[in-house]
Amino acid sequence: MPGRSAIVTGGGSGIGAALARALVAAGAHVVVTDIDPVAARRVAEEITAGAGGAGGGPSGATVTGTARSAALDVTDAQAVSDLVGEVVAEHGGLDLMFANAGITWGGDTEQLTLGQWDAIIEVNIRGVVHCVHAAYPEMIRRGSGSIVLTASMGGLCPAGLITSYAMTKHAVVGLGLSLRAEAAGHGVGVTVVCPAAVDTAILDKGELDGFDGRHYYLEGQGVREPLDPDLLAESVLRGVRENRALVIEPARARATWRLQRLSPALMDRMLTRYVRATRRRRDEGPAGA
Repeated sequence: MPGRSAIVTGGGSGIGAALARALVAAGAHVVVTDIDPVAARRVAEEITAGAGGAGGGPSGATVTGTARSAALDVTDAQAVSDLVGEVVAEHGGLDLMFANAGITWGGDTEQLTLGQWDAIIEVNIRGVVHCVHAAYPEMIRRGSGSIVLTASMGGLCPAGLITSYAMTKHAVVGLGLSLRAEAAGHGVGVTVVCPAAVDTAILDKGELDGFDGRHYYLEGQGVREPLDPDLLAESVLRGVRENRALVIEPARARATWRLQRLSPALMDRMLTRYVRATRRRRDEGPAGA
């Protein structure tokens, strides 16, 4: 991707930071954005200094692109639009929009306040809409570009106890796959990223009333360790180059998705049992674990 311009939202950590590292290593000019400007700046500076992963890239590649940071709240539509305008003015266009920023809540749905519902909808749905609304017309104008939406396995399969998160990620999948059909006629690609548990801070955030997010995600997916975000980023960039509709990682996640499509009833029974077991473990506490 030498010379291509890119915006990565939620780039201050996790998947977003890994995407920024991979993009710069591939030669792109990246704006690393985050609601936390300090985190975004740190990632951009590490990449620029060649310290963002081994050798500067996810596989020890030499950094050939550039990175700068910008504070960005994706719930602010005007701010997203303004940033896209800045990149277009600087580079003559925007080639890649990675709508990656997101939050989560974990626990029984009845515990969620309306404020928490509003927050996750604002970031995970409206934030993505703001990115698409700002970037897509510019890409149509140029007849090229790619929009990459970070969803989740929770956007392809039901996921009890992270219901609000799963709802928003289903919306992102629906948006991406539907937009893809329209965008093809304009020369614009759309890829939706649906990973299983990734080794990011989100595994330990948004927990309600004793919900253990890390345990929930890993045990539910039958793995001991979460996916390395740098490995995911490499897969995402391959998917973008190939204009794939979905990037689902790792292989176990693809198997789970196939099972969901083949037998929704079986998946429903499995999820119901897993929710019951998770609640029992929570209620028993450490002594009963």
